[in-house]
Amino acid sequence: MGFEKFLFYVFAAITVVAAGMVVTRRNPVQAVLYLVLAFVGSAALWLLIEAEFLGIVLVLVYVGAVMVLFLFVVMMLDIDIAALRSQFIKHLPLGLVIVAMMLLNLFLVLGPASFGLDAFPSPEPKPAGYSNTEVLGLDLYTVYRYQFEIAAVILLVAIVAAIRLTLRRRPETKYQDPGKQVRVRKGPDRIRVVSMPAESTPAPVMPAPHTEEESPS
Repeated sequence: MGFEKFLFYVFAAITVVAAGMVVTRRNPVQAVLYLVLAFVGSAALWLLIEAEFLGIVLVLVYVGAVMVLFLFVVMMLDIDIAALRSQFIKHLPLGLVIVAMMLLNLFLVLGPASFGLDAFPSPEPKPAGYSNTEVLGLDLYTVYRYQFEIAAVILLVAIVAAIRLTLRRRPETKYQDPGKQVRVRKGPDRIRVVSMPAESTPAPVMPAPHTEEESPS
């Protein structure tokens, strides 16, 4: 077994174990940290198949930005751990059935007949000027452009749905209406001129200057 295959088994084992810990940890902060470890192991697997761009993007975008955001959100939320534990035990049989169905689908799609070692020969080394980023961009925006547009629309719908679900009006909170701010007028809405009679104040009395008496010579 070569060194590359050894690295594959090591990172694959780390990814699988970390993914299992994500769904079995009762502490949400620990689950997020294990998910970060799973992403790092997946990025290492991308690097082993010479997909450097995907591996770097996985680390920078998901580990460096998305998972840090998730970690801060989980730490700031007041999560009831006891309620989560009770729901975990309650829905465990249904979860095991779904896991079995997913494993069956993965075995049928990613079985040895379709993705075995005999199906794909060992790849030839790429030339010096080869750029997998350029090839990925060309395939993404030419061959798979319709799938890319459908995925963009789905993400847009998800963003709108998330904003709609989190946009709640609370009566005790004061909100600003941008429409009213735009329609405001200069005179009656902002400044009110009040006519008041002038008050006459007496002139202040200045104290007399203090002079020192000359001493007799």
